[in-house]
Amino acid sequence: MNFDQPKSEAEIKEQRKAEIISLARELSEGSEVFPFSGIDTESYEKIKNADEEYPGFATPIDEIIKRCQAEGIKVVLGKDPESGNVFILPAGSNDIESDSILPKCLQVTDGMDDRLKRLILLDRARY
Repeated sequence: MNFDQPKSEAEIKEQRKAEIISLARELSEGSEVFPFSGIDTESYEKIKNADEEYPGFATPIDEIIKRCQAEGIKVVLGKDPESGNVFILPAGSNDIESDSILPKCLQVTDGMDDRLKRLILLDRARY
């Protein structure tokens, strides 16, 4: 008999990371563009404060939001895909360093692509 044993925290984290990588690959390889659902208030405030504290370090969040609203968004993996680093960019950008936001920052909305919703929720559970 093979009984499922409770998983350790490390096993759960690895399983979550593997699912994030799999979803991100699927969403990025299709070059899909998704409607921008917005950024949750808490994340917006943190990013806005960082913009003000470190001006010029990255594209200001208000500019990124305007671009995401106009262009839609896409999912991209970081330079080392196996690290699990996943980013959301305006559809017309490839600049992970300056134009990216983390999936966990996006609002989850009704009618959103189920895979994107799952990616956002898994990313939130990582932190």
